[in-house]
Parts: sequence; structure tokens; C-alpha cells
Amino acid sequence: MRLELSRVVQGCRLGVLTGLGKSGQHSLEVPGCLLYTRCATVPHLTQDTLHTLRDLPSVTQVSVDSFAEHHEVLEEFKEGVRKFAGLHDTVLFCSLHDSANTNPAGHVTNKTVSVWGSGGRIELTVARFMAIQAAIQPDCYQSMADGETWQAGVSRKRVRKAVDRTLAHLDECLVLHQKTQELKQAEIFGVVEGGDIMEERLRSARETAKRPVGGFVLDGFHSAAMDQDVRAQLVKATSAELPQEKPRLVLGVGRPDEVISCVEAGVDLFESFFPFQVTERGCALSFNYSIDPDPETAGTSTPTVLEINGEMPADKKLNSNGDENMMPFEMNLRDKRYQDDFCPLVEGCGCYCCKKHMRAYVHHLLVTNELLGSVLLMLHNMTHYLGFFKALREAIASDRLQDFKNRVLHCREGDLK
Repeated sequence: MRLELSRVVQGCRLGVLTGLGKSGQHSLEVPGCLLYTRCATVPHLTQDTLHTLRDLPSVTQVSVDSFAEHHEVLEEFKEGVRKFAGLHDTVLFCSLHDSANTNPAGHVTNKTVSVWGSGGRIELTVARFMAIQAAIQPDCYQSMADGETWQAGVSRKRVRKAVDRTLAHLDECLVLHQKTQELKQAEIFGVVEGGDIMEERLRSARETAKRPVGGFVLDGFHSAAMDQDVRAQLVKATSAELPQEKPRLVLGVGRPDEVISCVEAGVDLFESFFPFQVTERGCALSFNYSIDPDPETAGTSTPTVLEINGEMPADKKLNSNGDENMMPFEMNLRDKRYQDDFCPLVEGCGCYCCKKHMRAYVHHLLVTNELLGSVLLMLHNMTHYLGFFKALREAIASDRLQDFKNRVLHCREGDLK
């Protein structure tokens, strides 16, 4: 695995991650995202339905907590999650937790971490963690880590202990990694911890960079964890301590504004749980990321997300709904205003839902609890989110990142379209 950077613009790293997978034939453009799954399946979508989408990431994310209570079955199967779940040709990245879930804190010791499955808490030693990785047979995976220092009010002593534990876990994982036949061709990513304490973040980054890892996972920067400006400062300082030629993946960050901030701070890869969370709220992503300056040609290229039918921006609508869980990048299709709205979810979007159905129909599906509603929303939200990353890369390549930010954040002077 090798990261080939084509340019670095104002901290943003543009390039291609090559040599992925056991065959080394896969690649992934950065900045980019992994394909989010639960139990190796994209929520609400079958494999065939999923592959009607274009430009899917070549790397699929699975998590230890999805398979920890079933790893004996995988061990007996002997051929890994890829074949077990009937996945198409893809590269597998295995994280410790599913970032879309919120897990109880306070269950970490010097020797174990805990994950939660359908049957409750599962305590993992390094040996058991590595046995699960051997059963999953990923191409890349994060090492075991103490990631419980992102909550507010965590003491400096607790943060220091988390960094020490994470480095100790990494060293143990590396020893077992070399001895495990199923992981011989896999890459292990070291985890950088440190909470919101700059000194510990830098120490964790420097020490992790000394180990023979294939990349880095920046943990503890979850959307609910800290102020965005604080996160950006910590990520930027941490990234400066990491080797340029190895990828950086941040966990728990998915909102478009936060993605842009992290990209500017030097992050390469993200999870894609955000479209799933939006779908679960019964919402459709509806922010504008087109920076085409010519309105006559804006609709002639591959459809991105254009103006939303001349309506008020999504954030204005959502604020008026009074739903504190709503994000300023989506529309709530459960709202009664859409029961007789015969427009596509987003005008100009090329997804199946927007080409074939209307807001009123999706609203009907949602309020009657029909499963098809979530399927259509997931198709749209994944298309929209992947289009956002493609547009982000194009904006960096063409030196138009500020225009892109203005569009996404609705902050162009005198223009809220």
C-alpha cells in the first residue's frame, strides 16, 4: 500500500492510495471515504442494489463489534468475511467500533477493551482481538486502542493512561500480526489518541509513527466530542507529526463542514456512516456542492446537486422545524410540507430515487413505515455523499476550495443559493 500525493494545497492532500488489497490492484482517491457497513452490509441495500450506484469506494469498512460474538463461526468457515457475506470484489478495512453507535464508557482496563454486540458487552484481550481479525481476514485493520477519552471532563492522567495503553496494545498487536498466517498480507493502522490535550496527541502521534504501521487512525474526534476549531487545531498539529507517505483516517467525523475542516488539517480518509444516520432520521441530504460558474453548463455535465428548486436553503428549513437532532444539510421528508410536493428530492441529482420518485411519495412511504422509504433515501444519500467527496477532490485540484466551501457552507457573500 502506498499513498501517492499529486499536490498539497493549503494543507489539503490530493492523491491516490494504491496497492490496496491482497492482489494490490485496487486504489482509492483521497480525500475520500470508506464504504460504511453493518455486519458487512450497507444498511437498507442489497449488494445488487448497492452496485447500481456509481463511483463506490473500493474499500469497505466492517467493525469488530459486528462480528465479535460470531467469530467462532467465521473461524470455522475459514475464508473470511468477504466471502462469508457475499461481497463483491472489494478491499476490507476493519475498525474496532461502529461510529454510528454510542457505547457506554468505563469498560477499559490495562489488558482489555470492550465492544457491544446484540448480546451485550464483550470483553476483548489483545489475543482475542487478533483472533477475530484473523477470522475476518481484512486487508487493513486498526490496532486495539483505548478510545474512551473523548468525553468532556476527562482528566489529564486518564488521557495519558489511554495513550500508554494504546501504544502497549499496538506493540502486542504487531507481535501477533507477524505470527498470524491469515494477516501476513494485511496492513495494520496505528491509533492516535490523546483526547483534547495537545501534548498527549503529539506524543501519541510521534510514538505511533515509530512503529511499522501502514497508516494512522485519528481517534477521539467524534462530532459530539469537541468544538470544531479545537478539533482542527489538534488534527493539524497531529498530522504534522505523521509521515507524509502514509494515509490518515479519522473516526467519527462525517458532517460535510467537519469533513472539509479535517481535510484542511491534513486528513485523507473518512468513514461514511453519515448518510446512514441521515436516512435513519427520515431525511435526505440536500446541500449544494456545485462550483460550476456557468449556469448554462451546470446541468450538462454528470449531475451533481444543483440549486434546490429555488427554495430556501436546507438549513433555514430545518431550523424552522424545531428538531434539535436535525443537521443543516438535510431535509426532513417526514414533515407534512412534503405530502403534496411533487418535485424530486433534489433537482439535478442523478440517483434512482430522484429520477423515478418524488418527495410526496417518499414522505408517504416514511409515514406509513414502508421499508422502501429507507431504501430510496439510502440510495439518494449515498449518491449525494459520494458526489460531495468527488467535488471536494475536484475543487482541490482546480484551486477552488474556497468556492467549494462557500457553496457547501452557504457563506458566499450576498448569496444563499
